[in-house]
Amino acid sequence: MYRRILVALEHSAADATILAHVRDLAHLTGAELLLVHVADGWAARNFDRFNLRESEEMREDRAYLERVRADMMADGLTVDIRLAKGDPADELIRVAQEGHVDLVAMSTHGHRFIQDVLFGTTVNKVRHLVKIPVLLLRAQ
Repeated sequence: MYRRILVALEHSAADATILAHVRDLAHLTGAELLLVHVADGWAARNFDRFNLRESEEMREDRAYLERVRADMMADGLTVDIRLAKGDPADELIRVAQEGHVDLVAMSTHGHRFIQDVLFGTTVNKVRHLVKIPVLLLRAQ
């Protein structure tokens, strides 16, 4: 069914919902996981343009990804990580295409109306522009 699942992580408590679900899904299907966090601070968005070094935030994000990978691998899963830099929606779409994944898994916050316009842009853009299934789970 699924061979490689991209799991979008926010580096927040909302990640627990999607991680628990994809852990079970990966066990059921034998899928590999690709954990992706998009650093989107000023340094990350201008990293290549100004040939910058990683910011403290980016180093913390990378360490977070490593911790989550170690936890998932200890559970017997095959896990890759990627720290992308830039606009979250654009980078998740790019990584999904380049990473040869067949499912994108993301958590949502269940915003409504104005909040959705302001805060739901990443999920909406990803779900409309990727050509593979997108699993959306409301963060608990």
